[in-house]
Amino acid sequence: MSSLFSPFTLKSVTLRNRIAVPPMCQYSAEDGFVTDWHRAHYAGLARGGSGLVIVEATGVLPEGRITPGCTGLWSDAHAQGLAEIAASIKAAGAVAGIQIAHAGRKASAHRPWEGDDHIPAGDPRAWTPMAPSAVAFGKHLPRVPQAMTLDDIQRVQAAFVAAARRARDAGFQWLELHFAHGYLAQSFFSVHANQRTDDYGGSAANRGRFLLETLKAVRQVWPESLPLTARFGVIEFDGRDEETLAEAIGLTRQMRDEGLDLLNVSVGFSTPDAQIPWGPAFLGPIAERVRREAGLPVASSWGIDTPELAEHAVSSGQMDLVMVGRAQLANPHWPYHVAMKLQQDRPAWVLPAPYAHWLERYRSASA
Repeated sequence: MSSLFSPFTLKSVTLRNRIAVPPMCQYSAEDGFVTDWHRAHYAGLARGGSGLVIVEATGVLPEGRITPGCTGLWSDAHAQGLAEIAASIKAAGAVAGIQIAHAGRKASAHRPWEGDDHIPAGDPRAWTPMAPSAVAFGKHLPRVPQAMTLDDIQRVQAAFVAAARRARDAGFQWLELHFAHGYLAQSFFSVHANQRTDDYGGSAANRGRFLLETLKAVRQVWPESLPLTARFGVIEFDGRDEETLAEAIGLTRQMRDEGLDLLNVSVGFSTPDAQIPWGPAFLGPIAERVRREAGLPVASSWGIDTPELAEHAVSSGQMDLVMVGRAQLANPHWPYHVAMKLQQDRPAWVLPAPYAHWLERYRSASA
């Protein structure tokens, strides 16, 4: 059996393989509530054969959404629809995960196909973004955010805790905190976004404080038996990569000691001037370094879209899970085709029985 199709156990949860669907925003919610689009989308991806399906970045507060079309988990009413999705993912044999998030200074934006830029301040759909400091991201996201007070910080952290509790009660078995991609938590860590002079700014320890405190608070309500994970941008590709990576690994060790079970390694996306070396599985060596130096299981994504790349990432020890997004949007049964390519003895087990029956019959007849 290939390494990619070996089970993976974390806490009390066992994934049927090492392929995961990462959180990918669908921008199709209504006032934060999931719609029929989400119900069909997530059930279909889970039927495709991945071991883990993580529901998209879900706002812990209304103003924490990236766009007006993003999902939310700031009320019990929102949790009801998400509970249905968690159940459908489990029914298809995958583990149900969810990512909870606050978009920070990148919030109040148009959906990507409507411009992917900030909604003008005077538009009735807009709201005021908030961030560690009153520093705009720039380019297509020019609005200057409101600098957060200490009360704001505590309110947002309480919202993360409340959302985690709702996710737990809705039946999710895997929780991911969104600490990446230039959103709120990443902005606290980033020297490009954080100009604070209090306990939440300046040194690496202070810049990591919001992330560490939020993790610790969530750990109090998230079951110890279930995986608590985070997606974190450990590098910016901004010319100070070694310094950022060393600081990020140091913070990851602290998060591990406070109860983090796995890190989803990503890019910071905190500055529009970053020179990102896009390419096949380009984060693989970085993920391996985080895994080794932080002493923590890791996952990663970005450019892992062929069977060979996915298998290598796991078999070489670069990462414990591969997060495969766009390839699974293009082909929701991507794991089945990977199993065929890697010559699994009976790859049809990846699929639900109504599909596997016909595909196995066809394979036998054409052999």
